[in-house]
Amino acid sequence: MRPGLSFSNRNTMTPTVDLREWFGDIDIYLFDQLLKGRFMHGMRVLDAGMGSGRNLIYFMRSGYEVCGVDCSEESVAVVRRLAARLAPRLAETNFRCERVESLSFADGGFDAVISSAVLHFANDEAHFQKMLAQMWRVLKPGGIFFSRLASSIGIEDRVKPLGNRRFHLPDGSVRFLVDEEMLTSATQELDGGLLEPIKTVNVQNLRCMTTWCLRKH
Repeated sequence: MRPGLSFSNRNTMTPTVDLREWFGDIDIYLFDQLLKGRFMHGMRVLDAGMGSGRNLIYFMRSGYEVCGVDCSEESVAVVRRLAARLAPRLAETNFRCERVESLSFADGGFDAVISSAVLHFANDEAHFQKMLAQMWRVLKPGGIFFSRLASSIGIEDRVKPLGNRRFHLPDGSVRFLVDEEMLTSATQELDGGLLEPIKTVNVQNLRCMTTWCLRKH
């Protein structure tokens, strides 16, 4: 356990630091990957579709070389301010306003790529494939791809197709949905390997979120 994250009382398990301050509102399934030792210090990490940087706080605090993109100029400005406070060593140009399907980073430049709640905003399958291809392009051989995205797995009879793999979900949202067959096929086409089985969480039959973790061969 890192210094500062030890517990002051083994009986009461009272933390000596605010865990939210250290980890922010990190995706709990990304946190699971941290606990499994998939992310090591010194890795260069890209958050493709970073939003306000909720998944980057731990990496910034821990000395990783962090980069990120988002199509919102406001979000990029927020993350740049966050980096200036938590990791002033990082250049502003690490955080760019651009779309995931048009990444400006060089081929094979990252040890890990994070895609949290991004791919299900694809307009259609072609758009999905463009985003996926760009994230895979910038990943090094041996690198880790972590994705969380909406799927139809487990609620196939509850979603209403709208065309182009977009569906109306019981929670009222409209999303591009994958299924297990599509993820398995994409894994093979990318020549990647599953780090662990595809996992899906069913949220009270309102939506399903799937975790898809790959290693690039």
